[in-house]
Amino acid sequence: MSDQQPFVRTGPLMDVSSYPAWTQDLVYHCDRYKSEVVEHELFGRMQQACLDHATHKAFLSGGWPVIEQFPQYMAMNLLKIRYGQGPGQDMARRYLIRNIRVEQNHADHWVNWAAASGVDVPAMLHGTHALETLCLSQWCWQVCDRDSLAVAIAATNYAIEGATGEWSARVCAEPHYAQLFDETVRAKAMKWLKLHAKYDDAHPWEALEIIVTLVGLNPSAETISRLRHAICRSHQFMRMLLDYYMRSATPPVAAGLMRPA
Repeated sequence: MSDQQPFVRTGPLMDVSSYPAWTQDLVYHCDRYKSEVVEHELFGRMQQACLDHATHKAFLSGGWPVIEQFPQYMAMNLLKIRYGQGPGQDMARRYLIRNIRVEQNHADHWVNWAAASGVDVPAMLHGTHALETLCLSQWCWQVCDRDSLAVAIAATNYAIEGATGEWSARVCAEPHYAQLFDETVRAKAMKWLKLHAKYDDAHPWEALEIIVTLVGLNPSAETISRLRHAICRSHQFMRMLLDYYMRSATPPVAAGLMRPA
């Protein structure tokens, strides 16, 4: 995407100061939108185990299209890469190949989480979803299908994985939610959340390094604008999804009502 001077990281991966000034500005700008996802009321209620059962199930069912399709988004981006075409493409190739299988395992863990929460899993897998819940998945498919490798990775692996890791950590920061599940199913039910809260922290930073390596130290203003738009749009669609669920939520309820009936 750029003929500018290449980027080679020398500082820590997960330190924004290791990246060019334009990247730091991008991160700070987009973090305002990410915080609206991470700090959303739905996750606050989930953390405190006071989200009503219907909204809890709706969230798990409505989030499934993105979970199911995430390996496909990465496969679409993998098709854009040719080995040996530059360090950014080689980094992206390794990253995507490694994580496609990981995302398939995450889909299995989401299904287990949904089943333990009382979701009708066959309906989740094969039924129809409200249009409002499909906006995020359609956006991800569109950007991975039509846009550049750097922009598509920014919209998915950086924006969505980054926000997801943080809201998962927020839910897991207190024991209340996990304690809603019977001990016999708790580990299986919580595995998706635990993996994202503890082990995925580096994934969005790896994606950021790939993006900067692809576009170089001094990308054009247009390139930076496209990256900013893609990241913020993903966060906005995530926020829209959460707002949709909360519109029909009942007031905070006593702990335990998220348990399957």
